[in-house]
Amino acid sequence: MWIKDEESYKKWAIQWISNSRLDGTTRYFMGEPTRGMTMLFRTRKQARTYRDKHWGYIRYRTDLQDEPHGWKLPRVVRVNVHIEVTS
Repeated sequence: MWIKDEESYKKWAIQWISNSRLDGTTRYFMGEPTRGMTMLFRTRKQARTYRDKHWGYIRYRTDLQDEPHGWKLPRVVRVNVHIEVTS
């Protein structure tokens, strides 16, 4: 696939959300642990499957959802990726 000097793509990402009195509200996109890059998926189904496999346990863990953690199941969100070639 050839990339032009400027292109935009619609992808799916996983957004972590936690809300606690200690840390306040925290939101960020989940990344690959080894490379530190945001994970992007072609389809919503792929993103949901990955999320449920890795973080689905949060849905059943009220101890993690309550204080002091305030974790919520990560959300699958649509993102727009813009690629721009710079010199």
